[in-house]
Amino acid sequence: MTDNSAHTVIEAEVPSLNRSKRLASIALIIAVCSWLALMILAKVFPEYLWLFHILMLSAEAGVVGGLADWYAITVLFRNPFGKMPLPKLLRDHTEIIPRNKARIAESMGKFVQENFLSPTVVQNSLAKFDLSLASAQWLQQQQNSQKIVDVVQFGVPKIFEFVEQQQISNFIQDNSIQWLKSTKFNNLLSEMLRAVLDNDFHQEVLQRGLDMAHQWVKENPKRTYQLTEKLFSELGVGTLARGATWIGIDVQQRTINAFISKVEQILADPEHPWRMQIEQQARKVMEQLADPDSEISLKLNESKNKLLDSPQLVNFIGSSVAILCNAIKQDLEQENSGIASNLHAVIMQLGQNIERNQAVREVFNQRFSQIAVQLSSDYSDKVIRFISERIHEWDSHEMIDKIETEVGGDLHMIRVNGVVVGAFIGLCLGIFRAVVEHFI
Repeated sequence: MTDNSAHTVIEAEVPSLNRSKRLASIALIIAVCSWLALMILAKVFPEYLWLFHILMLSAEAGVVGGLADWYAITVLFRNPFGKMPLPKLLRDHTEIIPRNKARIAESMGKFVQENFLSPTVVQNSLAKFDLSLASAQWLQQQQNSQKIVDVVQFGVPKIFEFVEQQQISNFIQDNSIQWLKSTKFNNLLSEMLRAVLDNDFHQEVLQRGLDMAHQWVKENPKRTYQLTEKLFSELGVGTLARGATWIGIDVQQRTINAFISKVEQILADPEHPWRMQIEQQARKVMEQLADPDSEISLKLNESKNKLLDSPQLVNFIGSSVAILCNAIKQDLEQENSGIASNLHAVIMQLGQNIERNQAVREVFNQRFSQIAVQLSSDYSDKVIRFISERIHEWDSHEMIDKIETEVGGDLHMIRVNGVVVGAFIGLCLGIFRAVVEHFI
């Protein structure tokens, strides 16, 4: 909510507070005037003295109730006696809220922490709520996915405009180059190879690659023959291969057949020596990359640094990124943006896929819960400290105004109730006393 709207809300609530104050004052004045009028009437009409005594007791009780509630409400916020000398008992129990501002701040912070931000409360609350399902259903609604797309269409071009500024662009480029230079690529490649080898992903890649090569060679015999002929020519044995055909030996076809046979052997045998040799070589390279002083690691990092020191390469990469960013920006700024349209469809499809996949939702919910509990554990104390410090910083007059604005209307209606309830109780007591005096 903006400051203007908040100011409007406060202005709308103040008249309610003022009305309550006026109504309470009017009720008290009526009670006082009634009490005075009844005393005069008792002198003028002594024959109805018993009735006036009952009504006077009701009016007196109303005055007492109204004044007592006025005092109780007033001392919450300020000292109604000003600088008058008061007994310590009375003085220490005025301006209750300003005097106890520190304790109120600590209590409010503790209340928020115990009831909203504690890890147990957060975990129990999330356990009762399927957050991933709600998110999926929210994403599937066209107006919601459109909101995300609108944010992207508005924000991404602004980000690109910011990055395109010469100073920012040079800053990002210089820091990126420094980061790349300081990053040891040998460690990254070593860990990547380790992940691939430990999960046998290389065997899957090899199996699929050989299967695709085998299938392509079988389905394209003429093209394969042409490629083999070109390869022999590049190796300088094309004339020899053609000469062999004169004596009935087709070296190229035999090479193709041998290749097909070897591929079929490797595909059929998971323990084929070539497979084992490939894995051994890969692990050897992985171990060498893990050693920063190995020859392959030194050459890799040296080559990387030479590339990064090349102005031509850096300019090429920078220009390519700028062209790509500009293309994305221009597309997003169009009314019928292709990227925005595709993104809208992807977001809605993502919501549908999440809703259909119960296992994925359970993983998401578990992860959301872990993150929320961790955040509440790490930052709840900081949030509470911020709330407490903010309340400590409040000026006493500012705090009183805030509280009176929020609850002052109801508090001053208590004064009206004090007059009415007091008058009713006084009336009952007056009737009871009249009955006792009449019959005893």
